[in-house]
Amino acid sequence: MPHAIRFHQPGGPEVFKWEEVEVAQPKAGEVLLKHTAVGLNYIDVYHRTGLYPAPLPAIPGLEAAGVIQAVGDGVTDLKVGDRVAYASGPLGAYSQERTMAADRVVKLPASISDEQGAAMMLQGLTAQYLLRRTYPVKAGDTILVHAAAGGVGLILCQWARHLGVKVIGTVGSEEKAQLAKQFGCDYPIIYTKEDFQEKVLEITNGKKVPVVYDSVGKDTFLKSLDCLSPLGLLVLFGQSSGNVPPFDLGQLSVKGSLFITRPTLATYTAKREDLVNGANELFDVVSKGIVKINVNQRYALQDAAQAHRDLEARKTTGSTIFTV
Repeated sequence: MPHAIRFHQPGGPEVFKWEEVEVAQPKAGEVLLKHTAVGLNYIDVYHRTGLYPAPLPAIPGLEAAGVIQAVGDGVTDLKVGDRVAYASGPLGAYSQERTMAADRVVKLPASISDEQGAAMMLQGLTAQYLLRRTYPVKAGDTILVHAAAGGVGLILCQWARHLGVKVIGTVGSEEKAQLAKQFGCDYPIIYTKEDFQEKVLEITNGKKVPVVYDSVGKDTFLKSLDCLSPLGLLVLFGQSSGNVPPFDLGQLSVKGSLFITRPTLATYTAKREDLVNGANELFDVVSKGIVKINVNQRYALQDAAQAHRDLEARKTTGSTIFTV
């Protein structure tokens, strides 16, 4: 029988168990996948800890690449042997095999490896909707990206640079500052040594920025707002430091008629058309070398607990995958 990482109660990484699981044959509109690589993302931590509750027992994971083993009735655009990838629910990617809704997976072009597919779908599609849809950046913009050396951050920096955008990015160490700069961050700020709000004002000559992409949450929220120019947009797409506490919306008017949005990839890819279009844009920039997908850590799927410890300790950079 195939195996999977499963947890029966929320908690720390120690709740993960390597267990045999039953995998059903695909029903109408489904495909059976044999995974070749699985992506690690911070949202997996939220599911494991119960911040985002999941029906128990649960197999975590929202992203993987694999090969189709069987197709259900009505599936016409995918066939056995196709290389595919996905970045969507339901949970279950931390597994050797699984069934998936066919409309949630996309074919991988020959120019994209399985490891790249598993490493980039969730983070890359997130970067795509952030830059191209939530706030469509334009040449000449200066933007602020938190966690610029993280998986989404490195993709944002590269893609934004290609679009003619200047990137200010926050990072936690000199090593991460060098990495972010290498991949398109014009002004890395080590937040442990410098006040990022003051640096943004200095870099922009007091003009501030039209958009802040913030995946950190509680620790950066208020200062992120103070980095925005009038009518600016705070895009809060994660909360690695914790949830933002209750906030007086009247402050948005005081600070310049600001906007806040809390987007999710699930909403932006709910329509098959949007998923395919976003994936094709992502495949294009990766295939052309505009965006390099940096698989900087690899773990065996059985070692998922250690991977989570390293992720939460901020020991990882770029993308992390599990080999299956």
